[in-house]
Amino acid sequence: MEGMDTVKVQKGQLIARQKDKVRKWYLIMEGTVVQRNSYAKVVLGKDSVIGISESDRYLCDYIAATDCTLGTFSFTSPDDLKAAIDGQASMRHTLLCAAVTQRQTILKTYAAFHSLVRQFHSFVENEYNEYTSFCAQYHLEEQNFNRIDQFKPLEMVHRAENWEMNNSATLMGGYLEEYLRLMQKDDSMCIGAIMECCYQTRRATQGIIEMAEYLSYNRDILLSGAENDIFSLYYELLVRAKEKNYNVKPLTDNMDRMAEVIKKLGIYEANLVASRVGAYESQDFQTTDGVYAEPEDVAAEDDNWEEEEAEEAGEDCLMHILTFAGYGDEEKASVRELIEKYTSLPDTSSTEPEVYGLRKNLTQKFYDIYQKVFLKVVKDEEQLTPILEMFLNFGFMDVQLAGEDNANILYDLTEHLHVCRSEHIYTIYDWLKSVYEGKNEPSKNEFDMDYPAYLADLRKNGKITPEKQNKLMGNNEYKVRYEMQNMFVSGNRITYGKISTFCPILEEGDLINSIEKMIVTAQKLETAMDKVREIDFSVFYREVQFSDPDKGINREMIMKEILPDIILMPNAGTRAQMWQETAGVRRDTSARFLFPIFTAVDLDDMMIDTIGRYRWEICRKIQGVHWNDIREKSLTAEYCDYLQFYRKNHELSPEAKEKIKSALLRSRNNYREVFVKDYQSWVKYESKGSYRLNKVTREILLSYCPFAKEIRKELVTNPMYESALHRYEIMNEKKIQRIQGVYDKYRKAGGEITQDLADNLDYYSL
Repeated sequence: MEGMDTVKVQKGQLIARQKDKVRKWYLIMEGTVVQRNSYAKVVLGKDSVIGISESDRYLCDYIAATDCTLGTFSFTSPDDLKAAIDGQASMRHTLLCAAVTQRQTILKTYAAFHSLVRQFHSFVENEYNEYTSFCAQYHLEEQNFNRIDQFKPLEMVHRAENWEMNNSATLMGGYLEEYLRLMQKDDSMCIGAIMECCYQTRRATQGIIEMAEYLSYNRDILLSGAENDIFSLYYELLVRAKEKNYNVKPLTDNMDRMAEVIKKLGIYEANLVASRVGAYESQDFQTTDGVYAEPEDVAAEDDNWEEEEAEEAGEDCLMHILTFAGYGDEEKASVRELIEKYTSLPDTSSTEPEVYGLRKNLTQKFYDIYQKVFLKVVKDEEQLTPILEMFLNFGFMDVQLAGEDNANILYDLTEHLHVCRSEHIYTIYDWLKSVYEGKNEPSKNEFDMDYPAYLADLRKNGKITPEKQNKLMGNNEYKVRYEMQNMFVSGNRITYGKISTFCPILEEGDLINSIEKMIVTAQKLETAMDKVREIDFSVFYREVQFSDPDKGINREMIMKEILPDIILMPNAGTRAQMWQETAGVRRDTSARFLFPIFTAVDLDDMMIDTIGRYRWEICRKIQGVHWNDIREKSLTAEYCDYLQFYRKNHELSPEAKEKIKSALLRSRNNYREVFVKDYQSWVKYESKGSYRLNKVTREILLSYCPFAKEIRKELVTNPMYESALHRYEIMNEKKIQRIQGVYDKYRKAGGEITQDLADNLDYYSL
């Protein structure tokens, strides 16, 4: 066809990679291509078009299933279609038919996944409920299974509607030729019809990806290699019931049914299913301890390791790291084989069982190596080479995996790591070192349990003695192990963004822009934070107590700004995480935010989202049990009251109420998530006088997240803000007068106005 180049590709060749920029469309003239993402595979035959379901970047991988001949033409916008079909009736027909046909194929795949996800969620919840019923029937204690509390149904962001699926199916079923003839009569109609299919196909494809990632992330709750799953709960209950000579047939019947469903779901590795189900059928039960290793239980490391510092990043970095970690020749060979196998994959982000298993194995090796290297380096930093710094701070392990150019840039970057550090900003190595040195206490784990609570739980469950508990409370090495095995492991995965395809080893595919642009420096973070502080000036201020009884002040609450600690996780990620709102029980300690050390995502947006979550959680922390009690006025209490009773609120229009209803549905009735979205609008739009919020939301936010003085001046004449701002200024002036009165008395009594007291008065002028 005119205007089209022809290329030939061999079987197995990667034609287009997920996340790569879409610059061309490929018409399959001969052969077949597999469109692959996660568990979903769609076979595209002759006259199908690669790229028709994408927009800016490819959502899937396209791999030649046979030797293929492809016709290519440039595509960066719908305008390019006009040149492709101009004067070519056959091209109009081909592209339009491909768009309609591929839309139907994707919608059918979407429907199948939608059904699978619903069945999976329902089945898991039913099985757990049955488990609790069995425990009650047998009068046996339930085993703790906190994961079920976090197991929620999937809230789709990219949804295909039923009418779309019905419309597509009906069109394909009897009206296709008539539709094609009509749409080909005019270029605008033809292009419009193609692009309409493209948008629907892309949205459905994104929905399939969401569902595949949901299944990949949550499938371990039913069956996992670690055996911390519902299948294990039944296993263990069966053992106890047998020991008491109970009738276990109802249990075995249920487990037989569960085993069949697990096999049919198609989301588990065959060897995992065979192993776990086989163990049940042979009554060969296995248990997993799951207690963290004691420091003295870890194999002794070779303290006599010596190696000349690397002069170039191009040397065998992997061997450099493994040798330092104390790995033997067999272990080194095993790790190298895993990484080479991983590097050779056509798609390292695939969620296919074999790839998932490989990533999981590499992940376990990574953290084992990291722990060994860190504990050795932190005791003698003279051994810290640039390659080890690359590993500890960036997750770098292998030149081929990260790319040689990237490796060289990272090598040079180790000499300038100070750009990623400030008083409150740490690389992950610096943070772990601060815990090891006792400067910071370990963070809470993902179940909101801090280090003392963790030790208390071990003692309560008989896993350690009270004497051991007291000893470990002051053991900094054990503390840093706890931090690595909890916050580090979980935070690294979360900040990466794509939890289901996470591998902690840095790879070239994640560095979608230059390292110079992606590196998250202290300056970039502080700039992003300052942008929020310039709008929401009080965000990091908290009330702390000042007292000087000898000079007349018994208890004066003053405002003090406490900036968060930000820890840079060693990955190229897309998400930030508000890990905890304070460092411990005390309210005047820093929050902890987690950010990736490399990102292509807008840091301003990441910061606003993270601070919004902090706003909510710090209020909950301060208010305690009264966080949602409207009798105790607070941000969370008023927001909860507003969302709980919005239907009866006469200040809200019908349109506003409908928007609130939709927001609650999108957030699965999670009030915090609704607040975070409103907070984003508050900072990004409302601060500029661009209306996004309703009157009630605006007044709550103005009360508890007031704008800075300069913004208030600009908005005070705006009728949407005038009344609320006027009330705020009156209240503010009263507070200033009261504080000045207190300070005058304090001076007369011989007191000195400290910097904290001066800052407190300045706060009300911000």
